[in-house]
Amino acid sequence: MVPNPPSSPAQGDDLIIGGRRFHSRLFTGTGKYPSMELMQQSIERSACEMVTVAVRRVQAEAAGHAGLMEAIDWTRIWMLPNTAGCTNAEEAVRVARLGRELAKLAGQEDNTFVKLEVIPDSRHLLPDPIGTLQAAEQLVKEGFTVLPYINADPLLAKHLEDAGCATVMPLGSPIGSGQGLNNAANIALIIENASVPVVVDAGIGVPSEAAQALEMGADAVLVNSAIALARDPAAMAEAMGQAVIAGRTAFSAGRLPRREEASASSPTTGLVSS
Repeated sequence: MVPNPPSSPAQGDDLIIGGRRFHSRLFTGTGKYPSMELMQQSIERSACEMVTVAVRRVQAEAAGHAGLMEAIDWTRIWMLPNTAGCTNAEEAVRVARLGRELAKLAGQEDNTFVKLEVIPDSRHLLPDPIGTLQAAEQLVKEGFTVLPYINADPLLAKHLEDAGCATVMPLGSPIGSGQGLNNAANIALIIENASVPVVVDAGIGVPSEAAQALEMGADAVLVNSAIALARDPAAMAEAMGQAVIAGRTAFSAGRLPRREEASASSPTTGLVSS
């Protein structure tokens, strides 16, 4: 069993998913890095505590995934197996079960987490809402802690929450696009109505967009491509970690209300008369 990580500067504001406590609100991935060494450095500098692992790619030892299990210190990092590459609910359920066994091999006997992805669309990589809901219902019955990746659909998010999912993970924009929070209005509706953590996943390209998601009230972000494909992945990982802290702090502090008219920042009383 992986111990909960040590205290961070953000005392008393931890993120809890499926009964597990996380100090960092940045989750990262393990794909697309130029090398395993850069992936290790990026995870370290991001200060993240959970990384997602594509079960099918690890099993097949696909390019960039060979040796992955040995490259990460699973006593410090919580594994989030994902069902990437699955095109229907049945396939996703089967791969989720394999992911649970993968976590056990890493020494995380009590790890029931799964990032649920059901993506039949190979061009735009948009998730199937019906297949995702079907798979989620089955996995919840089997005792999984389900984190479903979805379009920014407030109604679907509520159905998944009602089905027992531990989070909802709406996309900001298509995977790997770096287009940012194109779906901000719908994400805001999901946040407003959710009783489970909301994790913005996909589309974030720069730290300011990660901060924006947290400022809106999202509970966390998952960032992979923007880190792995940066000119300096480790530096970008560190920047993303700092942005998430800034965004969460700003949300907790409460933003200045928007106004239609200007409002002087200097006092208007006690002015020297002309």
